[in-house]
Amino acid sequence: MEKYRILTINPGSTSTKIAVFENEKNIFLKNIKHTAEELAPYGSITDQYEFRKEKVLKELMEAGQDVNTINCIVGRGGLIKPIPSGVYEINADLKADLVDAPMGEHASNLGGLIAEDIAKGLDGVNAYIADPVVVDELTDIARISGHPNFVRVSIFHALNQKAIARRYCSENNLVYEQINLIIAHLGGGISVAAHNKGMVVDVNNALDGEGPFSPERSGTLPTGQLVKACFSGKYTQQEIGQMIKGKGGFTAYLGTNDAYEVEMRAKNGDEYAQLISDAMGYQIAKDIGAMATVLKGDVNAILLTGGIAYNKQFCSYIEDMVKFIAPMRIYPGEDEMSALAMNGLLILRGEIEPKIYKR
Repeated sequence: MEKYRILTINPGSTSTKIAVFENEKNIFLKNIKHTAEELAPYGSITDQYEFRKEKVLKELMEAGQDVNTINCIVGRGGLIKPIPSGVYEINADLKADLVDAPMGEHASNLGGLIAEDIAKGLDGVNAYIADPVVVDELTDIARISGHPNFVRVSIFHALNQKAIARRYCSENNLVYEQINLIIAHLGGGISVAAHNKGMVVDVNNALDGEGPFSPERSGTLPTGQLVKACFSGKYTQQEIGQMIKGKGGFTAYLGTNDAYEVEMRAKNGDEYAQLISDAMGYQIAKDIGAMATVLKGDVNAILLTGGIAYNKQFCSYIEDMVKFIAPMRIYPGEDEMSALAMNGLLILRGEIEPKIYKR
């Protein structure tokens, strides 16, 4: 079998993860940390991409990873316009939207920009993004919010959810496009999605605070009380925003966004920590039940993934509530670097065609 080398790039707010794969095998992994002082001179996230690109190239060189041996580069996709799931070659339109960020600035936008900039200096190497957070396969009816001024939007952990779905299917000799799954990604944000024969037909907006609360997000709040808080004069718009995302969930109730710390506090007899942890599990289970109705009860399996899925007691709490729907399987953690690489490998092997992005 021909051996391909794939470089993956996954920028976060204060770090840039890079990895090199030879086919399915990860042969190099590095998490490059960026200090506040290093990032301070840049007026916007987009302005950081040259700085971060040079850091990536430096780390590869020091590790003896020759970029000239790379066959393709896959960057983490960012907040571009809503698109169907898939692998997209970075063309002029996609690059422009990664820079302009029509859905808002996010560090993940830099993944495609760095990938494209490195690839253009290499002979015969293409750059791609795969399953960005704005993957949108919602049905028309799922977009209706209840008022025409508001539209439900698909922003979720598409990369990990799609990768876990394919992994489950591979392990069970199933075809993703022929079955129905409910997948819950449990991390700093939580997304619960209905996968109907390969399409995510409904999912909560995990970025803006829909759905279950999470370690740092408040989830769907009582609307009337939220409106009163907005007009009470007690809070600025920024403070309300932080209440919804960043300072909600465990952070608001327990003073920490560390799910493992909450787990340990509960195990050590902190009844309030146990209550809040159970409440998060309760809300996740409720959303899984809601997605079961979207799929009309025809659910092959329920899959839990993300960092919080390492908590066996927490997962058991959810399973006890949802096992009547379908069997539940747990895939703890998230391997975004592998997911990016496997998408690149599918392209290199000719198993899928890259999609064309249009503004």
